[in-house]
Amino acid sequence: MKNKRVGVLMGGLSAERDVSMKTGAGVASALEARGYDVERIVFGPNAPLDVALRKSRIDVAFVALHGRGGEDGCVQGLLELMGIPYTGSSVLASALAMDKLKAKELFRLHNVQTPPYYAVTANDLHDLTDLHGSFGFPAIVKPRSEGSSVGLAKVTNEAELRAAVEVALSLDSCAIVERFINGTEIHVGILDGRVLGAIEVAPKSGLYDYAAKYTAGATDYILPPRIAATRVRGVLNLAERAARALGCHGACRVDLLVTEGQNEYVLEVNTLPGMTPTSLLPKIADAAGIDYGNLCEMILSSATLHAGLHRSAEVRTAVAAPTSEVVRTTATTLRVVNG
Repeated sequence: MKNKRVGVLMGGLSAERDVSMKTGAGVASALEARGYDVERIVFGPNAPLDVALRKSRIDVAFVALHGRGGEDGCVQGLLELMGIPYTGSSVLASALAMDKLKAKELFRLHNVQTPPYYAVTANDLHDLTDLHGSFGFPAIVKPRSEGSSVGLAKVTNEAELRAAVEVALSLDSCAIVERFINGTEIHVGILDGRVLGAIEVAPKSGLYDYAAKYTAGATDYILPPRIAATRVRGVLNLAERAARALGCHGACRVDLLVTEGQNEYVLEVNTLPGMTPTSLLPKIADAAGIDYGNLCEMILSSATLHAGLHRSAEVRTAVAAPTSEVVRTTATTLRVVNG
């Protein structure tokens, strides 16, 4: 990759823009320190990404984006169409992981245990009491497609439920109401299908929301997790199954809850986890013997195009070529014979 121009994509249009800027700065600095030709590509409301990509003439993209418009398949689709290999998961896997409702449906299909839930839209607000029914309290409310726990709330009664759902619906067209599971939160790091390890997350407020994630001293991180080794193995296995169910590629982080009653639940899969030097995935990787610079380099090495659009175009060109002509492409060599 050192003979290629690497574009580190950061910023974006979501509520996680500031986090993305920190991730991008960390990755770019680490790659530059290792001799890579890096261009920082910052986009936002007044800086269209397609224009920036055309001007940059990069060979490969390191996607350091978070949230909607960057982690949900939109940018991945643009890169596929432009023929720029990129880090992270495919368009489909990115979209599925970002959509908490569809991710949960796939988890259930693949026998990956996830907390019970139901979905709420604006049309359901007048029937919210009936919809909630005997679901019980406390419960967790979150937008369907936001990251970094933006809009997440724990509710203990109907008044709090309605208020939290209204906040979630102000951020998204659909909210997820999830049964509150009292347990230890464990995050698992995965790189190219290899499970790197796990870290325990212990927010002092009891809820790992946006403030707990990004306020200094608000959360304790324990590595290795304070659970039995036999349970760690089960958690790692469940995390790997969750990532595989969504078709994830490259680096990802799976967030789980582990209860005293020997149950494990997958909360979500992050296809573009935070990559500041102090983020959770780098902490997990460091404990596995992979320092921050090496981790950035390994993620970059997995950059690829997933959809095969350009290979398909080359095949169509080859088939349309005069008979007996040998057509050589970067992806494959095709020989078109008479007939």
